Amino acid sequence: MTDVKSATPALKSETKPSGPSSSDMEYYYKHLYPFKPIFNWLNHSVKPGRDITNREFAMAFRSGAYKRYNSFNSLQEFKAQIEKGNPDRFEIGAVYNKPPRDRDSLLKSEMKPLEKELVFDIDMDDYDTFRTCCSGAQVCEKCWKFISLAMKVMNVSLEEDFGYDDYIWIFSGRRGAHCWISDKRARILNDLQRRNVLDYLNVVRDRTASKRLALKRPYHPHVARSLDILKPFFVEIILEEQNPWEDDEHAIQTLLPGLHDKHLIEQLKVFWKANPNRSSREKWGDIDLLASKELKANKKQDAINRLRECKEDLVIATLYPKLDVEVTKQTIHLLKAPFCIHPATGNVCVPITESFTPRDAPKLLDLQNEMEKNNNEVKMTSLEPFIEHFQTYVSKVIKDEDVTRKREREEEEVDGSLDF
Repeated sequence: MTDVKSATPALKSETKPSGPSSSDMEYYYKHLYPFKPIFNWLNHSVKPGRDITNREFAMAFRSGAYKRYNSFNSLQEFKAQIEKGNPDRFEIGAVYNKPPRDRDSLLKSEMKPLEKELVFDIDMDDYDTFRTCCSGAQVCEKCWKFISLAMKVMNVSLEEDFGYDDYIWIFSGRRGAHCWISDKRARILNDLQRRNVLDYLNVVRDRTASKRLALKRPYHPHVARSLDILKPFFVEIILEEQNPWEDDEHAIQTLLPGLHDKHLIEQLKVFWKANPNRSSREKWGDIDLLASKELKANKKQDAINRLRECKEDLVIATLYPKLDVEVTKQTIHLLKAPFCIHPATGNVCVPITESFTPRDAPKLLDLQNEMEKNNNEVKMTSLEPFIEHFQTYVSKVIKDEDVTRKREREEEEVDGSLDF
């Protein structure tokens, strides 16, 4: 019997009556969901193999139920079972040594996860300390720049530091993005190795703005490169568009703790009390202005350097990618499948690039209208460009997988020829 349990409170809170109805989802799975590209992507081939037959899928339902350990032997079965279950969303898990559907007939110790895509999750919630244009579930083009910039930093590191080529970003449907890395080297990482990659990338671990980040100097090359990427955007995004420190109390709580000089901090408090509600850009300049007056009487290069370092750390603290560590740490972690529908917004969780904004995401209601106008031709809908984007990616994943398998066979043949 397949495991069915109550959903977490987070799942229940996302399932709102205003979202897509059961019949809406039934229509979507029957006519629009790109089952074949998803199947081939997770299988790393067009012919069914272990990577898909032993893959766990979980389904989340409107009732709050959550059904784990589903697995499918073919594309036809995959499509038929999702259509029949008609979940709010379904999630993708690990590839096991045995089909997850057989779990109840096996000893628990017999089921072992073998691999899964390395995944990352970035959510707007973690930027709320510095986000003023929107709050809660709301997202606009201004605050989405936090996510776009995080993707830019991550992309450079994934390629240059880890050599990953096969990765794709997927819109979460409301206020975040998921990164799926399909390189073979990434998929076979064990939990300890996944945590090591996470530790490397998770620079801003303590999200408490009332504490100074105080990164070690000299910066690690990855941090130094990230600062170079982020610094040009700091004035526009933080000081001008978001302007989080115009509120004096908020500035005292989240800007001043980033400085090292207690005397300077007290001076700034007095100055802002006498000159209330100065903009974030003005306050940022006040730091240098008041510090320079002190340095005229006491010229210390060390003090200048430390102030510069504090400001650099503040750039990192505000703009560097903020990762949901729980999503990445374990091979068995489940993550929402691409092209699912967000139950609260009706947005399709489409593949995205750095230029994407949430308003670019197709909505299920609009897709239904487009289908009616175009004789149910998916290629004539606004979903088609995203499906094409994903299909191009899947083709690359399969091609690279073929190259990897060929190289592994050749290496095995060479190793075998040395046995005498």
